[in-house]
Amino acid sequence: MVKLALFPLIKRGVPSSLFPSPKSVCLLLLKFVPFTLSSISLLMETPELLNQYLPHDAYTDGDISLMLELPENDKFFKKKKKLLEDMGSHAKHISIQSSAGPDELDSSLLLMLQRARTINLDELELYFGGEDVMDMVGFNSPRNEMEALNSILTAIAKLDGEHCSTTALQELRVAAVNLISELGNKFKEESKVVSRSSCDPEKCLQQWGEYQGVKSQLEISYFEGAGRGAVARQDMRIGDIALEIPLSIVISENLLHEHDMYSILEKVEGMSAETMLLLWSMKEKHNPDSKFKLYFDTLPEVFNTGLSFGMEAIMALDGTLLLEEIVQAKEHLRAQYDESFPSLCNDHPDVFPPEQYRWEQFLWACELWYSNSMKIMFSDGKLRTCLIPIAGFLNHSTCPHIMHYGKVDSMTNSIKFPLSRPCNAGEQCFLGYGSFSSSHLLTFYGFLPQQDNYYDVIPLDIDVASNEDCADTYPTSDWTSHMVRGTWFSKNHGIFHYGLPPPLLDRMRRSRNPFLQSMTLTPENLEIELEILRDLCSMFEEMLDGLGDPEFDNRETTSWDVKLAVDFKDLQRRIFSSVITSCQAGCELVEREVQRYTLPEGNNTAESL
Repeated sequence: MVKLALFPLIKRGVPSSLFPSPKSVCLLLLKFVPFTLSSISLLMETPELLNQYLPHDAYTDGDISLMLELPENDKFFKKKKKLLEDMGSHAKHISIQSSAGPDELDSSLLLMLQRARTINLDELELYFGGEDVMDMVGFNSPRNEMEALNSILTAIAKLDGEHCSTTALQELRVAAVNLISELGNKFKEESKVVSRSSCDPEKCLQQWGEYQGVKSQLEISYFEGAGRGAVARQDMRIGDIALEIPLSIVISENLLHEHDMYSILEKVEGMSAETMLLLWSMKEKHNPDSKFKLYFDTLPEVFNTGLSFGMEAIMALDGTLLLEEIVQAKEHLRAQYDESFPSLCNDHPDVFPPEQYRWEQFLWACELWYSNSMKIMFSDGKLRTCLIPIAGFLNHSTCPHIMHYGKVDSMTNSIKFPLSRPCNAGEQCFLGYGSFSSSHLLTFYGFLPQQDNYYDVIPLDIDVASNEDCADTYPTSDWTSHMVRGTWFSKNHGIFHYGLPPPLLDRMRRSRNPFLQSMTLTPENLEIELEILRDLCSMFEEMLDGLGDPEFDNRETTSWDVKLAVDFKDLQRRIFSSVITSCQAGCELVEREVQRYTLPEGNNTAESL
């Protein structure tokens, strides 16, 4: 019998894995969560996979050669290499005749896109895609598609010096840009401007920023249902710099050395630079002479993230993973606060005035840094957690305009935010915060995405006995952690697939038959399929029941936190229901095959898939 137990998932910083253990949850809570995309380098202005030298001898007989190389230091190099080999894409570059017609260019672009998608797969996409190359070369997610198409544009840009007048290259570029625009339109988030920041703190901050050297094509505005955001002042193309922030107004640990609290905090054992910044911001908020006064004036008195949920909202989350996640987070933060206060106030009341370092203000500072900080790679090669005035106003999207940022430009000593897809005048310009689940975004940012979130996963702790005697002879999948998500994202709902993740099914099959090598339509294998699907269905039906009857949810409330809690609970119901429906449909498929392939005694013929 396979036992499946759920555990909470909280990701911190740039995660080394999509699947942290429960023990790591509390230990990482004060590692601020910056805007970042895991598994893909966001610290580069061009994708790492194309940051390669293109040899001139690649151009022969009028061919145009575009290089799309899989870096050998890719965390999943072996998996991706095998997928590329399975799809017949061995060459690092794709050759195109300069005289190629429309049909040839379309075919070449499709080949490039299939290769680029595979190269840019992240851990989650590899997990849910399995090892079937046909499931991987198509559309995987908005993030993957955007990365793939932008990597093609980067490859084309590298050839401009050699083939700048080549019609084929120009047409290829136009086709890639059109695909990016179509992708943006498909996943466009509707946003209505309520008012522009013609006055008040936001306008003052923008004017201050411009005086300090900020270059911006954006204007801070208020959007219906989303609060503040940034709207484009004019039409911008791919590669245009929407925002450029000089390093002189970036809030980082470098400021701490100038403050009188640094000499005290550096002697505190285990005190990180991030925690020092948090304590600094609690005091700087009240400093009338602060260089950053106009920035602090724009910050809300309450951030309205999951960390500020009231008791009614917490109770509304009963039965969800998020309930335990928020409770653990607040308990850990309270323990962190109690370690430093009131002792710091008692020992150094002039530096840490008690009235500025109460628990409520500590929680406010935590929410500030969780929801607004960014990881920035400085010119000295060190990654620092920073607050970046003005840039923090940009809202998140599953298909953002800005994806690659977070590195100081040593030539201009500034941080640039280039566009990965076009943004028209009057349109809200979105920033990618990272590949985060909705529970994470709610807890630390205070919102749920408008669009379906490909990173909304339910982690599973699979407790099955292993058979070490046959492990060497019949190796199992190298995925050690498992999860599910809404099965509406899946491409294959056929027999042996059911819209469920292949590594999970493989693990459950081998727990029943360690000698399994390939899936064949035999009565024995089909019986195992039925057992697995029924077990999963039963487990998720129990989880769905645990969420309670939706009719009893408080949907008439005006409380922001209860509304968010109810919306999140509905999302969980939708995911659980999709898994149940897929399992039930899978059982029907298998039962039909059982009837069809139950053969007369003595006939051992089996059909292999």
